[in-house]
Amino acid sequence: MSRMERITLDKVEKQMAEDQFAHEFVALHDHEVEWENGEDNDLLTLPKGVKVKVLNNDAEMGRVDMKVKFPPGYVEPEHAHKSWHSIVVLKGRMCVGGKDLRPGDYVFGWDKLHGPYEYPDGCEVFVVFMGEGTEHQWDAGKHKAHENQWNAETDEGKVGVEAYRAGR
Repeated sequence: MSRMERITLDKVEKQMAEDQFAHEFVALHDHEVEWENGEDNDLLTLPKGVKVKVLNNDAEMGRVDMKVKFPPGYVEPEHAHKSWHSIVVLKGRMCVGGKDLRPGDYVFGWDKLHGPYEYPDGCEVFVVFMGEGTEHQWDAGKHKAHENQWNAETDEGKVGVEAYRAGR
């Protein structure tokens, strides 16, 4: 094969690799995407109460970008999923792994058990999932028996923690 034929073949192979994904440029205002009830969306499979905004979902690539809103007192069960995720806290508090995370703080999780995550005063996060599936796999009995480790700092949070504790 000549050098020119190899260069042409390399370009064709590169273009074919790029074409397998439905990459499109996306620019959104936050208000353009409505919050959905998490239980109406099969992407997360978490206990009732979360809200989600799916900003981009590229099934070919196995990538989902979303915002997730957790109400005050919510506890996300210890879980695993067939993907990794990167999370940045946007508002509120996320308490996990012995850390009280605030806006700008970061979490990475993979297919091994991680959590539980507590949201004593509520929280909004930006999440990127990458992999085979975003569905959370968790043990309902273990979740029900969870003892909260973090105290709420707000009155709304104190009410939320008690409500979610009683509802588990």
